[in-house]
Amino acid sequence: MQYRRLGRTGLQLSALSFGAWVTFGRQVGRSEAREMMALAWDNGVNFFDNAETYNHGEAERLMGDVLADLRFPRDSYCVSSKVYFGAAEKPRPTQRGLSRKHVIEGCHQALERLRVGHLDLYLCHRPDPETPVEETVAAMDTLVRQGKILYWGTSEWPATAIHEAHRAAQAMHMYAPVVEQPQYNLLHRERVEQEYAPLYDSYGMGTTIWSPLASGLLSGKYSQGVPQGSRLTQPGYEWLRDMVLGEQGERAEKVKQLPALAAELGATTAQLAIAWCLTNPHVSTVILGASRKDQLEQNLRALDLLPKFDQALKERIEQLLA
Repeated sequence: MQYRRLGRTGLQLSALSFGAWVTFGRQVGRSEAREMMALAWDNGVNFFDNAETYNHGEAERLMGDVLADLRFPRDSYCVSSKVYFGAAEKPRPTQRGLSRKHVIEGCHQALERLRVGHLDLYLCHRPDPETPVEETVAAMDTLVRQGKILYWGTSEWPATAIHEAHRAAQAMHMYAPVVEQPQYNLLHRERVEQEYAPLYDSYGMGTTIWSPLASGLLSGKYSQGVPQGSRLTQPGYEWLRDMVLGEQGERAEKVKQLPALAAELGATTAQLAIAWCLTNPHVSTVILGASRKDQLEQNLRALDLLPKFDQALKERIEQLLA
């Protein structure tokens, strides 16, 4: 395993990490979750990603049970949660958003579900137009000073909102966000590569990127339709199915030559896509999701491809994607 600093912080995260989105509590039960988290740990993974809204808190409860069962030393791994959408199925106004009330109570609830004393990363899952950014920054600062969280950040925030959070933190002499969690893959690049470019130098932001396989499209999983039991068939994720398949014709055309290139390298298309993400120096860690142990095991081997990623290979990929 390789380890990378989270932006300018001293925190070292494994280049590949493991997340619970969609899978935990839906496609993955306790025994499968235990097997995969143990496998990830054995391969050097030290970061496990979660959020209050994943399966209405059940993903955090499941991960917390597994962490307690496996008894990893607490100082040897990092765990995250994200706050905004709430954990309730039909949240009341005070059970969602980025108000001081929900940010702090959401943190306490995540600690209880995950069965840990502190969160290593606590992220604002979306910007909240109903809450002044100064209020959110102050709430996060309070949690840092209380030792409930160690670092805080954002997820899918526009660069302008991140700038605003930094300005507020500087003006109030408070802890600023150090990490953003955006979608990033071969088909979704502009935000990480262009919009966020000034953030890396100005603030030393790190990134914990999600969906390196474009929700499975880059793995070839959906080339012959949508398999039953895949994440695109899960209730409540119709929006994801529409997003992934809505542009499938155009996207499939772009990636249809990638399997042949991956085969030349003795790899799968998924491994090629994951390794490509890691060639970006501003990517601190790539969050992997999996519903099966063999799937996770295969994707963890994407690291073996990194030595083959010279400039010529990158240019070939660019040409294939036009």
